[in-house]
Amino acid sequence: MTAAQTPEPQPPSSPSPASGQARPQRTRREQPGEERGDGRFPRGLALRLFVYVVAGHLLAGFLFLLFELGGSR
Repeated sequence: MTAAQTPEPQPPSSPSPASGQARPQRTRREQPGEERGDGRFPRGLALRLFVYVVAGHLLAGFLFLLFELGGSR
């Protein structure tokens, strides 16, 4: 058998037109850590960053208050 006589292999994932059933289109879901479509941070990262900034400022303010009260004596 020569190379001209061998049929080309078909990819197994392509739906055959004879089956009558087209595959449903998948909608793309956001993956964790992936940018949202318009270039913004992922929602979870933005939320954690906001919480860490607020918690960091509260901790820094508390330590500042302790040093101010301790140094006034």
